[in-house]
Amino acid sequence: MQQLLDRISRGESARLTLVGPSGAGKTALLEATAQMARSQGIRLQRSPEDDDPVGEAAEGRPRLVLIDDPDARPVPAGPGRGVLVTALESSGPGAELRVGGLSEAELGLLAPQLEPGARHAVWLASAGLPGAALPLADRLADLDASTDALVHLALTAPSRSGWLEVDFGICRLLEAAAQRPSPPAERARILARLAREQLGDASAADRRRRLIDEAVALARTSGDAGTLAEVLDSGLRAGWDPAAASERLDTASEIVDLARRAGHDGLERRGLFWRFVALAELGRLTAAEAALTAYGRAADLAGDGPAAVVVLARQATLALVQGRFDRVEALTAEVAARGPEVGLTDTANLVGTLRNHLAALRGNGETLLDSMQEQTRRRPGHLFEASVAWALVEAGQVVEAGLELERLLPAVLDGSGPRWLGAAADLARVAAQIGELTSVRALYDVLLPFQGRLVVWGNANLITGPVDEHLGRLALRLGAVEEAVAHLDRAVELEQRIGALPWLAHTLLLRSGALAERDQDGDDGQARDDRERARSIATRLGLSGVLARIEAPAEAGVWRLRRDGGDWLIEAGVERARIRDGRGMHYLRALLAAPGREIAALDLVAGGPGLQDSPGTPVLDDAGRAAYRHHLRSLQDELDVADRVGDGGRAAVLEAERAAVVSELRRATGTGGRSRQITDESERARVNATRTLWTAVRWVEAEAPLAGAHLRASLHTGRFLRYQPAPGGPARWDV
Repeated sequence: MQQLLDRISRGESARLTLVGPSGAGKTALLEATAQMARSQGIRLQRSPEDDDPVGEAAEGRPRLVLIDDPDARPVPAGPGRGVLVTALESSGPGAELRVGGLSEAELGLLAPQLEPGARHAVWLASAGLPGAALPLADRLADLDASTDALVHLALTAPSRSGWLEVDFGICRLLEAAAQRPSPPAERARILARLAREQLGDASAADRRRRLIDEAVALARTSGDAGTLAEVLDSGLRAGWDPAAASERLDTASEIVDLARRAGHDGLERRGLFWRFVALAELGRLTAAEAALTAYGRAADLAGDGPAAVVVLARQATLALVQGRFDRVEALTAEVAARGPEVGLTDTANLVGTLRNHLAALRGNGETLLDSMQEQTRRRPGHLFEASVAWALVEAGQVVEAGLELERLLPAVLDGSGPRWLGAAADLARVAAQIGELTSVRALYDVLLPFQGRLVVWGNANLITGPVDEHLGRLALRLGAVEEAVAHLDRAVELEQRIGALPWLAHTLLLRSGALAERDQDGDDGQARDDRERARSIATRLGLSGVLARIEAPAEAGVWRLRRDGGDWLIEAGVERARIRDGRGMHYLRALLAAPGREIAALDLVAGGPGLQDSPGTPVLDDAGRAAYRHHLRSLQDELDVADRVGDGGRAAVLEAERAAVVSELRRATGTGGRSRQITDESERARVNATRTLWTAVRWVEAEAPLAGAHLRASLHTGRFLRYQPAPGGPARWDV
């Protein structure tokens, strides 16, 4: 600090940032520097907005600007002017001084009244940060001499970590306390808190379960209602099972009953909050809102400031569900203002989540990318990458999104925890647009047990729609249109019942497309009604994403493959890619220009019909063709019987077999019903055309994975090649 002041006194420019966690002493160092500056005749400026405290006569004297506000605008240093800034993380140019925790011996100099055991406990609990250590030291001064300071702090010291972050100081303290011999009730509380504090460690899931199992067993044998309520509460937080919403509701009721018997208001409030979360997960939002109101009233009566702010945040979440966007903005602003005042450590995350989700509902999902990537960096192992993948799709970065899908899918399929269901739903949205069918099927299977539920994240700080809406998207991608419509019907029913208008607009639009695909040759009146209702809701709520999809012209469903100089340009939905020229791209263009039509490999290789071929061996002789046709008549008779008795399953099997036989017969039959011939020329053409075409498809997959996946599912090769559009592709190709 003295070196900083010396540079300013010499008329030089200087800037220094004090970087460290809250409680490290950055403000104390800043104030100490201010005192040193005054004693040396250096004038001070407390913030960039302050007027220069000295008049014109003082012009030319060295000056130090002190900024102890992370939201203050940056100030450049200048000749004879220094800038001293405090920050939680590196944030700008200039030198940095990192400030961290003190050693145990240094802490003893600040709190000489502590005996060695108590000093060690305070050091563990505070991670050596003086801002946290000194209040704990004062608290221990009032304890009875017989009280074990380490165990006392292990059970009472506040955690400084936010949601899914680990306070390693508290964990070290709890680990030490767990080594001490303790009565069953006390040990149960220590183990339960240790499990709860390790929720942010994604690698500790098995250990958390073991700790909770032991803690619950000890608490039940202790006969202490308050201890059991505390342990059950910790167990719900530490051992989160996405499938156990009904059990969570039962446990919440048990916590409330036990807390009332023990006269513990705080634990009773925790039980009421868990009731809110479980009811939201089960889609019972009216009951959930009532439980949240009860929790809020209890918090107000107890003067629990952090709980009151949490209620505001969850009220904003429910307002988001209902599309009350003005109320969301007002409540979020109140959370941002009151959270820091009451010491709510997770305020920034709550506010960011609400604002990001509001932007996504309004159709600005691509703006979430930076925020999601920052969360992934700060909280590894909690599947934030799934939200990153979805944001990448929204931003049009489908190649990167596909890579994230491929990387993350195994972890999601094998995962659990408070964010798991939301992450699986986000990844489902990605897979439904650009995923391989195996990935789509895997996500469909893993989400299917949750049909009828809402996608609730963590402690219900975010709710992102019915699981059935995501299942409907996946079913459409799989070509299972009937299943998709059934899922979307259930999603619409739930959304209407709870008044979730933003989701309803999205689902109605999705269902209109599914109905139109299912009823291509019939009345599409329901599809039109869904589309118009989605338009009405989106217009009133300002859902620009829904409106853009509704108002897009018919040509929006057209994908394009065109020459551009020596290359090819492909435009497929959100994808834009340049592909190098090659013979396979010419073959691809010819097939796309004639969807559903077979083109002989000889013609494709020759660049047009008319290539002469030598006589060869028939692919199928007269007897073979007669056998195929007899089998077709038999299949048709069986189909008629299945239709008459209403056996839809049998009819579907027979129809699939009939289609396969017709395809084989078509391949073996040429113009006028004549048998096709196998020749050396045609075999060479088949091999060359097939190899060359699939090489071109791999080029497309590398640059435009959505288009590449569609082509791989739609192209059929052999002696005759065909582009038969698979579900999920364009309305048509412009070549």
